[in-house]
Amino acid sequence: MEKFQRYYLSFLLLIVYTNTIAQVNCNAIEGEDCKKACEQYNWASDRQGLRESQEAFDKAIGLCPTFSNAYMEKAVPYLKNGDFVTWKLLIDKAVALDPRMHLGYRGWCRFQFLRDYKGAIVDLEEFKKYYPEDLGRSLNGDYNLEIIRALSYSALGEKDKAVNLIENLLASKNYFKGLFDHYQLGVTYFELGRYDKALENFEKQSKEFDFAENIYFKSKVSKIRNKDYLDLKRLALRTYDEGKIMKDTYTHHFNKVYRKQIEEL
Repeated sequence: MEKFQRYYLSFLLLIVYTNTIAQVNCNAIEGEDCKKACEQYNWASDRQGLRESQEAFDKAIGLCPTFSNAYMEKAVPYLKNGDFVTWKLLIDKAVALDPRMHLGYRGWCRFQFLRDYKGAIVDLEEFKKYYPEDLGRSLNGDYNLEIIRALSYSALGEKDKAVNLIENLLASKNYFKGLFDHYQLGVTYFELGRYDKALENFEKQSKEFDFAENIYFKSKVSKIRNKDYLDLKRLALRTYDEGKIMKDTYTHHFNKVYRKQIEEL
């Protein structure tokens, strides 16, 4: 319970961070028009999704066409509403103006929303040139972006490469684990048929933060090995019904499992 509370608190802190990162210190902006654009942006970013917010971003862009944050924040409602074409036009403009600031975000969104794994890899590997030591977190706080790079390789069939990337990250000094790191590593090992390593990581995940998907994969390992798996299956179903599952507000997690899959095991 103590470990879960620590992870949950860290998760909440990351969500607070990602919800406040949009604000910009306008005093640090050069040029009167760009300062005014920054003020418009700060006002609008607190009202994301409203018509007046989008209009304010347009005013900011009109005042200072090189102010990349305005394009980025204007793009967000289109992403959340599934208008990926408009989102891509706007976020591409933001990245062109300031790749150091926006490449990681675009890479994360390509992975999580568009399932554009090749595009995610391109963005995150370019982003790594700016931040070779630490790519930072995904916007929802669940993962280090290096994990997202690894999972993108896994999705494209390069699972050994994915395993190596995740193992190296977990072994690195001062690495702050995400909520699902060991689960994702375990699933990747499972897909490679390396069941000892898979189970090792599912057990580590259980000790840190357990949920239905993780228990489901433990039951799959037991079934493959002709061991009693039904207790684990029932536990996975019960845990699922209790709401202890992989959740995301706008999308579905990579390697998410649904109740029907557990029932059919």
